[in-house]
Amino acid sequence: MAVYHLKTPISEEEIRKLKVNDVLYITGTIVTARDQAHRRALEYLKEGKPLPINLEGLAVFHCGPVVAKEGVKWVAVAAGPTTSTRMDLFEDEFIKNFKVRVVIGKGGMGKRTTDAMAKYGAVYGAFTGGAAILAAKAIKNVRGVEWLDLGTPEALWIFEVEGFGPLTVAIDSHGNNLFLDVAKNVEENRKKIYQKLGLPL
Repeated sequence: MAVYHLKTPISEEEIRKLKVNDVLYITGTIVTARDQAHRRALEYLKEGKPLPINLEGLAVFHCGPVVAKEGVKWVAVAAGPTTSTRMDLFEDEFIKNFKVRVVIGKGGMGKRTTDAMAKYGAVYGAFTGGAAILAAKAIKNVRGVEWLDLGTPEALWIFEVEGFGPLTVAIDSHGNNLFLDVAKNVEENRKKIYQKLGLPL
């Protein structure tokens, strides 16, 4: 296990050095995106329309933040991760077309996303669920918000962060996925236990 401190924009070369179980802290720009934002971004791509922010080299955070308006400025009050499997439908195309280097969330992602990360150079950084206040402390500035018509949780929030983490590299750019490994081990152990108990598999 190694600890990395990376600044955006993050290069593919930097990402290829990371391996599962490494710990990552990010400084720079991260952008929140949930289901609706992923869907709209890919629709924009299909229509040949540019996104309101260039995502290349950035981190995308599966998060519907709690924000407050203080005068003319937005402030992030809490920013806990959303369950990432909801974005599995979109993430491979998102990585391929927008060249994001880090995807942040909780709960892991599947084979399609894992394959895209290996092919194009990205990692999945698992952030602890329930640590929304810790995440918000690392957000030093809300640079802006796009697509607010989708609703506050679904909008693209553009955050400037400092030492955002710790993120556990749970999917690396070499095809390794801790979540799939655990699922495989659970299934193998289930079969062994069922056999010992004489239960049908």
